[in-house]
Amino acid sequence: MAVKIRLKRMGAKKAPFYRIVVADSRSPRDGKFIEEIGYYNPTTEPITIKVNSDKVAEWIKNGAQPSETVKRLFNKSGITK
Repeated sequence: MAVKIRLKRMGAKKAPFYRIVVADSRSPRDGKFIEEIGYYNPTTEPITIKVNSDKVAEWIKNGAQPSETVKRLFNKSGITK
């Protein structure tokens, strides 16, 4: 099972809010996920990013691959491998 760390879109139309989740790569964007590890809100000023760095490190150690967008968010918030 290939596991990805990616965004799950939430919120109303034209008011997006994203959860950072660990999911099977075959599941749909807003479908079933394994664990929620944080959130990202681009509509606030300044942008809100909250991530549980311990869980991120654990999932990456176990082989989960972050998506390109999530990699950028981790770099912004100071979480790196």
